[in-house]
Amino acid sequence: MAATPQTLQHVEHGTGTPVLAVHGWGPDHRIVLGCLEPVFSARPGYRRLYPDLPGMGRTPAEVDSADGVLAALLGFVDAAIGEEPFLLVGESYGGYLARAVARARPGQVLGLAQICPVGPVARTERDVPPLQVLWSEPDGVDGPPNVVAAFADLAVVRSREALARFTEHVHPGLVAADQAALARIARSWSLSDDPDAADLPPFERPSLVLLGRQDSAVGYRDQLTLHTAWPRATLAVLDVAGHNLQLEQPAVFEALMVEWLDRVAGRRPR
Repeated sequence: MAATPQTLQHVEHGTGTPVLAVHGWGPDHRIVLGCLEPVFSARPGYRRLYPDLPGMGRTPAEVDSADGVLAALLGFVDAAIGEEPFLLVGESYGGYLARAVARARPGQVLGLAQICPVGPVARTERDVPPLQVLWSEPDGVDGPPNVVAAFADLAVVRSREALARFTEHVHPGLVAADQAALARIARSWSLSDDPDAADLPPFERPSLVLLGRQDSAVGYRDQLTLHTAWPRATLAVLDVAGHNLQLEQPAVFEALMVEWLDRVAGRRPR
């Protein structure tokens, strides 16, 4: 008998069509909640579900591999959504997991959006550019030194606004993460069943892939091949944007997310 998947702690907002938002490696649900809630604030009719993955946020780690993380996420889908159709958003490592969820539940997933997703290559083989800072406040940014240092690790745009968003939505999750548990899971970081395998059928529902041209964490070149498996995908590579492009280019991010929601809903192009 298969083990019962681990329960994921989560927060929920709104009612209507479910939207499952999966955060990346290290932070917690706040990184996706912070960028998605402004999109949905003017768009009623969606039930947004923001789980914390094992070892992150308020969810302890009862698993020791990516397969265990995915099993917990699919268990969450079964418990919180059931057989209802839903939308799927994945950020960074959450994008990789989201592709696996879409493969496991192809009849349920109405559309998939990926934000700076981990690409379809081994972790050690990423084509990643060096960090490049393209805009900084003339007099620098102020804040607790540990927060500013964590922000600067990936920031292409070092503005007060981006730092404020990082401080509220990203850094608390980084602090809350169980680093020992993440190190244990990282030893089996790739899924046994590759969601990007060439022999899998294409996912033919509206999709969005957002990439930062200056993303020094996962890069952008490896992900350019995703459009072949996602024929309804808009693929956008944003200049002056790194791994936290939603913090650095919020207006463009929100516009493209709204356009994706329109496509999923079958609305006439604006």
